[in-house]
Order: sequence, then structure tokens, then C-alpha cells
Amino acid sequence: QVQLVESGGGLVQAGGSLRLSCVASGSIFSLNAMGWHRQVPGKERELVATISRGGNPWYADSVKGRFTISRDNAKNTMYLQMNSLKPEDTAMYYCATIREDYWGQGTQVTVSS
Repeated sequence: QVQLVESGGGLVQAGGSLRLSCVASGSIFSLNAMGWHRQVPGKERELVATISRGGNPWYADSVKGRFTISRDNAKNTMYLQMNSLKPEDTAMYYCATIREDYWGQGTQVTVSS
């Protein structure tokens, strides 16, 4: 059974930092590029960052320069380091395979002004 489990969300003041983690079970992690998405109720889901199997990152313009995506294939874990957080970063954050065939349950990030 494939599982993706996110953690690390929480409440932080604007300008602060959080690090999200996504732990994958099974063999899907090492075989797939992965991504972080976020969604605010009533709005479309936004792709925030992706990372290839080899570690090449891509970022949405809205987070470029503030967020860093990384992965540890030995630990089946992907990370999202979020710095200089803004209130508009408030959302539920999800990890998923690049083909979006497997998703985690999400972790809430709330940034207060």
C-alpha cells in the first residue's frame, strides 16, 4: 500500500520559517519525481515546487527565492523549507508524485500578519 504522509505545518508569524516533510512508503519515492501543492478553500490548487528523481528543482514564481525543495532518497523523504513566509502562503500543503497519482493527506500552514 502506497502512502504519503506530510508533517511540519503550523502557525507562524510573517517572516518566519517552517520545514515541511513528506515521507513515502513503498517504492514510489525513488521511482518518481515529486511535488508540493497548496490549496486555499475556494481557490484552485497551486503547484508550488517539484523535484526530479535526481534532485533538480522547479519553483512557482510566487515562492521562488523563499522556498527550497529537497529530497533524501535513502529516507524516502521530501522536504519543503519555507522562509520569509507571508500571510498569502497560508494554505493546506500536499505532497504528491509528479503524475499526481498518489497524494498525502495534507498539512496546514497558517501565517499570521
